[in-house]
Amino acid sequence: MKMPELTPCEWIDGGFQVKISMSFPLRWVNSYVLKGQDGFTIVDPGPRNQDTEAEWAHVFQQLRMSFGDVSDIVVTHHHPDHYGLVGWMQQQSQACVHMSARSHQEAMMMWGAQESMGAMEHRLPGFFVRHGFPREQVPDLEAHMRQAYSQVNPQPEITVIPVGGEACLELGGHSWLPIQTGGHAAGHVSLYEPNSGVILCGDAVLPQISPNISLLPGSDTQPLHSYIDGLQRLGELEVSWAYPGHRHPFGDFHERTQALLAHHEERLDQFQQLIQPEGSTAYQLCTAVFSNKLGIHQLRFAMSETLAHLVELVRRDRVRMSESDPVTRFCSLHRESLSNQAK
Repeated sequence: MKMPELTPCEWIDGGFQVKISMSFPLRWVNSYVLKGQDGFTIVDPGPRNQDTEAEWAHVFQQLRMSFGDVSDIVVTHHHPDHYGLVGWMQQQSQACVHMSARSHQEAMMMWGAQESMGAMEHRLPGFFVRHGFPREQVPDLEAHMRQAYSQVNPQPEITVIPVGGEACLELGGHSWLPIQTGGHAAGHVSLYEPNSGVILCGDAVLPQISPNISLLPGSDTQPLHSYIDGLQRLGELEVSWAYPGHRHPFGDFHERTQALLAHHEERLDQFQQLIQPEGSTAYQLCTAVFSNKLGIHQLRFAMSETLAHLVELVRRDRVRMSESDPVTRFCSLHRESLSNQAK
């Protein structure tokens, strides 16, 4: 097993970036260790398995610290690659766990108990099938979701991060302003230090790759709209250096928010142009844009992202959703308008 890289954070006094391993294609998640007078704060410890537990043991050894030195754990959002180790680490350290109320709600909906996970395990495949997802692939999707459950237990006890206003969190020797956004994950919190311009942005803004935007049953009904709103607000911050949840720290934060906004506008146009005259299912559009040869892990995210864009097109009155048949179809209003004019 390869031990994780431990790199001092150039812009955060007493801070370290830790690369905790995760599955392909991302390969690692960035966790952050911040040293303060009252102990260490860990941001997004990563997914839980035997390898990642061993990786943290190595990190503690390198930093000459123990679980007892961990005073606080911050979770930017509830996805397993960020949230998974939190409950286990809290049990070892008795640290205070901080996350937003909405993010905790999402975690309980997805991971709160085996029973609730079982409900989601059936709810999402049924939702996908109504949008054209092949029934023969449902068992693979259910198995994939059951596998994720083992990465997120036990569940932590949490302290809710106050969001909105000017309330700051004093963590790791720094004063952070929590900024809540949605889209990638409802209730996602970035930590911004106004004096230095440093931001721990989780998966809200990533370099090189576009964060997945997913429509999921029971969660945000307009995730892309939420994500665009959050990007616009984050882009107004004076950021000198960004520490993301994946890939490497970067400095062109404002430019990156603008590039992501442009990317989604282009993707919206692409989906609308691909809609067939008789209408198209989300699955047909998903495979047209993202390929029909994806493994189940990537297909799940591609399908959810396709739906996020399609409901945004509906919200903008560019596309109509037809639920009259057993399978939902999307029709371009622009094409319908041209057809009516021809008549």
